[in-house]
Amino acid sequence: MDQDRQWLINCLNASLDPSHQIRTFAETSLQQASLQPVPYSKSLVRLTCIYLAAVLLKQFIRKHWDEDEEGFEHPVVLSNEKASIRGLLLASLDDPYKKICTAVSMAVSIAQYDWPDDWPELVPFLLNLINDQTKLNAVHGALRCLSLLSSDMDDKMVPNLVPVLFPCLHRIVSSPQIYDKSLRSKALSIVYNCTSMVGAMSGVYKTETTALMLPMLHPWMEQFSSILKHPVPSEDPDDWSIRMEYGGISVIVGPLWHTFVSSLEVYVRSSIEGVEDSYDGRYDSDGAEKSLESFVIQLFEFLLTIIGSPKFVKVVMNNVKELVYYTIGFLQMTEQQVHTWSLDANQYVADEDDNTYSCRVSGALLLEEIIASCGMEGIDAVIDSVKRRISESQQAKDTGSPGWWRLREATLFALASVSEQLLEAEVSGPTVGAMLEQVLTDDMATGAPDCPFLYARLFSSVAKFSSVMNNQVTEHFLYAAIKTVGMDVPPPVKVGACRALSQLLPDATTGIIQHHAMDLFSSLIDLLKNASDETMHLVLETLQAAVKAGYEISASIEPVISPIMLNMWASHVSDPFISIDALEVLEAIKKAPGCIHPLVSRVLPYIGPILSNPQQQPDGLVAGSLDLVTMLVKNAPIDVVKAVYQVSFDPVVRIVLQSDDHSEMQNATQCLAALVSGGKQDMLAWSGDSGFTMRSLLDVASRLLDPDLESSGSLFVGSYILQLILHLPSQMAQHIRDLVTALIRRMQSSQIAGLKSSLLLIFARLVHMSVPHVEQFIDLLVSIPAEGEIQGAYQIKITTTALALLLLTRHVELGNVNVQGHLIKILAILADALLEIQEQVDGDNEDSDWEEIHNEDENFLYSADAKSHNRPTYEYLDAMAKAFNEDQEDDYEDDLLSGTDPLNEINLVSFLFESLAKFSESDRPFFEHLYQSLTKPQQNAIELVLRRRAM
Repeated sequence: MDQDRQWLINCLNASLDPSHQIRTFAETSLQQASLQPVPYSKSLVRLTCIYLAAVLLKQFIRKHWDEDEEGFEHPVVLSNEKASIRGLLLASLDDPYKKICTAVSMAVSIAQYDWPDDWPELVPFLLNLINDQTKLNAVHGALRCLSLLSSDMDDKMVPNLVPVLFPCLHRIVSSPQIYDKSLRSKALSIVYNCTSMVGAMSGVYKTETTALMLPMLHPWMEQFSSILKHPVPSEDPDDWSIRMEYGGISVIVGPLWHTFVSSLEVYVRSSIEGVEDSYDGRYDSDGAEKSLESFVIQLFEFLLTIIGSPKFVKVVMNNVKELVYYTIGFLQMTEQQVHTWSLDANQYVADEDDNTYSCRVSGALLLEEIIASCGMEGIDAVIDSVKRRISESQQAKDTGSPGWWRLREATLFALASVSEQLLEAEVSGPTVGAMLEQVLTDDMATGAPDCPFLYARLFSSVAKFSSVMNNQVTEHFLYAAIKTVGMDVPPPVKVGACRALSQLLPDATTGIIQHHAMDLFSSLIDLLKNASDETMHLVLETLQAAVKAGYEISASIEPVISPIMLNMWASHVSDPFISIDALEVLEAIKKAPGCIHPLVSRVLPYIGPILSNPQQQPDGLVAGSLDLVTMLVKNAPIDVVKAVYQVSFDPVVRIVLQSDDHSEMQNATQCLAALVSGGKQDMLAWSGDSGFTMRSLLDVASRLLDPDLESSGSLFVGSYILQLILHLPSQMAQHIRDLVTALIRRMQSSQIAGLKSSLLLIFARLVHMSVPHVEQFIDLLVSIPAEGEIQGAYQIKITTTALALLLLTRHVELGNVNVQGHLIKILAILADALLEIQEQVDGDNEDSDWEEIHNEDENFLYSADAKSHNRPTYEYLDAMAKAFNEDQEDDYEDDLLSGTDPLNEINLVSFLFESLAKFSESDRPFFEHLYQSLTKPQQNAIELVLRRRAM
């Protein structure tokens, strides 16, 4: 062995040394050697018999092979060296050690940048290897390469590869006497990768892909059928793996059904009862999961595909009841789940809420799809199967089977997973309710310690189906849940009780709550002391429901709960989920009769020092405190607003003016907006110097509108300024010119669409304030960049009516304003608004052309006219807002503004009708000029308005 190779081996060995110093030195030496690609790469290829060398070679190729790839590092491998490396790589694919073969295969797949142009011999070489039945190690290496290559091919490679590759793969899959299950499974994974790409191509190249795949369809379907027709064996993960790779249609439904049914028998013995090996958490040499559960999940996913296809669902319709029946069997808790959840209630709550990857979740999704695709037949199948499974579990219970509860719990879990669909079907609701009442009442007598998970499921089932159950039954369970949270029972039972309480308390009778409220609050507070993340969220949610349900006695329990909630909020203020939950409980207490004043008196002495010394506080406490203050002020009586103002106004102003923390600035802005909304004109006198207060408010606006401030810090400035305009109009009037200038500069520098939208809304509100002198205001707006999107029902109403007012001015400058490269057509925007509202009236967003709804014209007009005396179109605007606002989570502006702005009383439909009619009558030539530029649907909308005017 030459000296260089010996040095390399020594470095590789040293890189595995337990000594950190030796290991670091070796890794540094290898990194330095990689800068000399020729000897380094050749030596690594020759040493592929050492697994680590193969891994390092893969890393070397990833970093130095292609200059255009992300993560590339100089120097680049030269062309002649690439050719040498490629040849040596292919020669190493038949290594008997599978991990080395896998690493070499991954190196080949990374080097595929050269294929097919610079490496045309790659695929022919791999095909020769997989056709040689005498060298199974080489077959494995080639299949591993092809598997990696096929997962990353484009629509140009696949059509050339499939015709030559699929016959070779078919020979492997159809020859179990030569190739073992792992090789056949790998061949099927390549088929899956290629057909997935062909499926993606079929949308554009339907004729070509059909011609490509149709000749091969029959032999492959026969092979899939052959694989699936045999019963699923126990403790054979290779057999499970090969079944995971299939796909097909009606010809394989029979064998697929046989696989499904026989899988349940194996799953019960292995995963549920735990008497056989389920291979959980184990993987093959390629990193693919070998567990029985992963196989069953793949089986469910394939069934989901069939059920979800209108073309294929007919194939299983005749056996849909049996499909549901066997699916419920797969929903039983596994031995591993029982063990894990018994030890960790937090994990139980998390898995139940988060729909984790499991057979239970996949099976529940299948049941949902069955009802969605099969309608009443699917519902009947669920109810029939539930009755059968309940009867079977009862028989098991009567015979003394210790696991009887698993099937009962799985059946109730199945019902709960489709509860919304069942309750929507009025026929099934009473049926389910009557069936559950007897079952749940009988099982409740079993006792929580014996079957804790069933007991928990009983509670959550009542919560899901309380609307179709007898009031006496639900009250019985409500009382049982109240008692259970205070008893010494397994944690899962208390979890179920909390779920029931959070759902049942809002509709509970006052008598039950008043009689047991103190016990309930005491038990929930005890639960909080030992709760962890997920369970804490559940207990806080339950506590909030209890506070809301017990409003009549809240004043007596406020001294007990409020301090605990404030402590919990403070200790978890950096956790957005727990702190929000605690804040919502405090908000529920605040809204209860007689509670707001004592609550505020507890909060203010604590909050004042925090806001006054923000730099000395832990992370998140200042921003959280501002949220707490904002919550207290919203919709509070004036004396509470004044008390909060006196403690917090000056510190909050300083935070906006001095802080660089965007979350603090955002929350402080919202806090000031709430103070202005609650204090209005009175607020100016509370400090004894109204001029100072007003200057402080304007200083805040000035900083938030600073064009050099990052957009995130200014995010809520729109809501703040609108509060100033609405509640301090006379004070703001003298600053309008400066305000408009600052708004324009802030819009030009804004990087956030939501901020631009909120600033545009201010302009729209200023248009309304300028009536009847709108023309004068337009002179300030001729260069406003109208970018962004208006979101929210209130925003839509204010901006749309403002545009109508602008249109009525017929100001000459309107023709010079550009919006996203097009001349503004206010008339077109208003016509679109009418079309949007019409779509909401119709409830059909697919037909907006009024030409197709002549018979509905009258209905739309009369419905708009009949409702003109109230606010009938707000629900339409809200639907519009939801369409615009699907990706936006914050609706803070509508919440604060829509209830206080008198302009929100405008009936938008009537306003648009009147404005458009006046415009057409006042300047017919100008109107005709704009009208000709509209689309046909827009013209129809305008004509409809004018026809109504003429009636």
